Amino acid sequence: MSAAAIDSPGRAHGEWLYWALLIAPCIVLGLFYVVPVANVLVMSVTVPKTGLANYAELASNGAVQRVLITTLRIGAITTVVTLLLGYAVAYALVQCGPRERQILLAVVLASFWISALIRAFAWVAILQSSGLVNATLMGLGLIDAPLQLVRNETGVMIGMIHYMLPYAILPLYANMAGIDRSLMPAARALGATRFQAFRWVFLPMSLPGLIGAGVIVLIFSLGFYITPAILGGGKTIMVAEYVSVQISETLRWGLAAMLASTLLASVLLLVFWLSRFMDVEAALKK
Repeated sequence: MSAAAIDSPGRAHGEWLYWALLIAPCIVLGLFYVVPVANVLVMSVTVPKTGLANYAELASNGAVQRVLITTLRIGAITTVVTLLLGYAVAYALVQCGPRERQILLAVVLASFWISALIRAFAWVAILQSSGLVNATLMGLGLIDAPLQLVRNETGVMIGMIHYMLPYAILPLYANMAGIDRSLMPAARALGATRFQAFRWVFLPMSLPGLIGAGVIVLIFSLGFYITPAILGGGKTIMVAEYVSVQISETLRWGLAAMLASTLLASVLLLVFWLSRFMDVEAALKK
């Protein structure tokens, strides 16, 4: 019997196993992701009647426009502030000693273990009129009356920034940790100041991590629900909360599906636009 004949059963079994491992995840992905998303897209153009009437609300419905503008504004501000703070923390992680790095990383990772609901209620207690922040400022004589830090955009952004910081810090730290530390001293040896060495050497090399973290933070920020619902107090409504209201209270399923589809399309367009200027997949891995 030839060696090829003996090897053929094993090869056939290996090919069968390969296709099984390939097809099974595709089926799961299709059932639990593609089908629900497709159903939402279909509902957006068929409920309550077939057509683009739901999408016409984007141009004619003032409430929908305000919600979208509020979502974009809060998402953009949250992303910028989160990246600034995250960059500073990540840079500190790279520059500090091993012991301090372990402590800081433990603090950052501990944030992942705290529920978003618990964080939101904790910020309500801290930021309310009789909370820690106002009590401290009034005790120091810096303000005469409590500041309105909750049930508005300020409270929502504070809560969102706190929640999103680990998602910015970790990609940035992973990127910065891979930068050759000898480059900054080399730039300074050539006559650059500390700031010039940072601006011309370190910052450009950390740009992929910065963009990757920005994509993650912005995508999460556009779809926030729990934090705006609690810290906004019904006065600052973002798309996710508005969709929930349309489904559970007004029963306008078509409008809710349209907003969900619009949000999904916006995220995909954002990623596609960024992919024209850089390798988004590589940036997200760093």
